[in-house]
Amino acid sequence: MKTAWIAGASGLVGSKLLALLLTDPGYSAVVSLGRRPIDVTTAKLTQCTVDFAALDVAGLPAPDVAFCALGTTIARAGSAEAFRAVDHGAVMAFARAAFARGARHFEVVTAHGAEAKSMVLYNRVKAEVEADLRTVGFTSLAIARPSLLLGDRAESRPGERVAIVASRLLGGLLRPFEARPIEAEVVARALLAIAHDPSGGAVVYPSSRLQTLGGG
Repeated sequence: MKTAWIAGASGLVGSKLLALLLTDPGYSAVVSLGRRPIDVTTAKLTQCTVDFAALDVAGLPAPDVAFCALGTTIARAGSAEAFRAVDHGAVMAFARAAFARGARHFEVVTAHGAEAKSMVLYNRVKAEVEADLRTVGFTSLAIARPSLLLGDRAESRPGERVAIVASRLLGGLLRPFEARPIEAEVVARALLAIAHDPSGGAVVYPSSRLQTLGGG
């Protein structure tokens, strides 16, 4: 019986993953760390409202595995600096805290297109956090790079809605390509499958692999 930590459980992928963890008999306890509480109550779940810029995890049960689904957009964050504070700063704070408390397997959701030399800030930051996570010391690091996520978000993202509608109209034309959209539920199932049988070292899981692992 394992203990899992999860950051970003209020988000699209994180909420799906949390639901799976809470029903998985392999996990006896789940600790959710987030900037705001979520509307889930069960004896298996411990919720911690935290400031990732000054993260204190003293007293929390040691994790066997930690899942990170933290993320925002520049538009929602309000500035490039605020975006980086979440997608890099908060992710690294969570990873280092989990490692310090004993986690040796870590899974993170980044994005298709993560590239250090990209002209797009979003993609550069995703690549930077992937590189920095490799230095933390995890025995097993799973980097999930989903393409455009399908599902109902709590917040409005007009640009994504347009892209989703277009992708659904194109349908089969996108199917052979790595960039075809993926359901958040499929990504969550893939993350859990990876955790049940983790590989050693750092492994990147492109969206097509996530589709297969998650039964998409």
